[in-house]
Amino acid sequence: MSKLLNCLIKKDISCVPVWFMRQAGRYLPEFRKLRSQNPDFLKLCFNSNLATEITLQPMKRFDLDAAIIFSDILVIPYALGQSIEFKEKGGPRNSNLNIEKFFNIKEKDFLSTLKPVYEAIKKTKSVLKKDKSLIAFIGAPWTLIIYLYNLKNKNNLNNKIIIKNKNEVKLILKKLDDFLKLHIINQYKAGAEVIQIFDSWAGLIEENDLKEYCYNPNKSLVEFCRNNNIPSICFPRGLKDNYKKFIEEVKPDGINIDYEIDPVWAKNNFNNICIQGGMDPGLLLKDEKIALEETEKYLEIFKNNPYIFNLGHGILPETNPEIIKKIVDRTKLIKR
Repeated sequence: MSKLLNCLIKKDISCVPVWFMRQAGRYLPEFRKLRSQNPDFLKLCFNSNLATEITLQPMKRFDLDAAIIFSDILVIPYALGQSIEFKEKGGPRNSNLNIEKFFNIKEKDFLSTLKPVYEAIKKTKSVLKKDKSLIAFIGAPWTLIIYLYNLKNKNNLNNKIIIKNKNEVKLILKKLDDFLKLHIINQYKAGAEVIQIFDSWAGLIEENDLKEYCYNPNKSLVEFCRNNNIPSICFPRGLKDNYKKFIEEVKPDGINIDYEIDPVWAKNNFNNICIQGGMDPGLLLKDEKIALEETEKYLEIFKNNPYIFNLGHGILPETNPEIIKKIVDRTKLIKR
């Protein structure tokens, strides 16, 4: 069993697996070169050969314990008939929510659109070293709804768009739940060993709505993973103190903390779970000494806990790959 799976499933503390969100990304010169030759981001995601190559780029550079398939959480809305655009500035957006297309997409058409993702997973798995894990991922229903309605800040939410469309949102949640489970099981069958669930906009949910829009949707997906013997890691970014309640309600195998979470508080309040991440990716842009000291801090705090080293968000494009190598090398020195 790989280090990552040992940590997640058996709660092994004898070593610290390491991987990074966005480890295949713009901070790598080889990725930038390939991306410049392929300006259409979605086409790149759906090119199984290139997606495999990109997934493996950081594995060739660093002694990471897991690869994460190169894809995007928004391939789901795209496969459900939406016009997803990736802009250089302002990030991805849905040009217009097409409800009719969304609800009328059939399973076979959905899976046909996503077939290149599953092919990339198979190809990556076939060449990945046996002691390395392969992670696949999905966006949580709430986060996908944020993109479907183009809502990314409190002001938009305070305009009561979600409340105004509450019945429609409930139906969307159900459709997303069904089709996300379809995507999970097909990624798993293709060779993925772990599923990470990104609820990147969980921090926008009002306190009274957390159960309906965050806890319950994530719990449904985690239980589906558990029933199919698929380890899961959740990343409900921005939940602050509600991380504790999330863990109690959802019960994933692993929880990724964001950089606003005090790691000591997490250590003292999270029980029977593998903790992942936490370090501020912005610190990797500062002096090397600061970044390595912060690495040591997290390794020390979680030395008696099942812990996967990662960040509290994805690697920033401005990051020097050399600092990633030094952090990875540091984690490899740990013997408990």
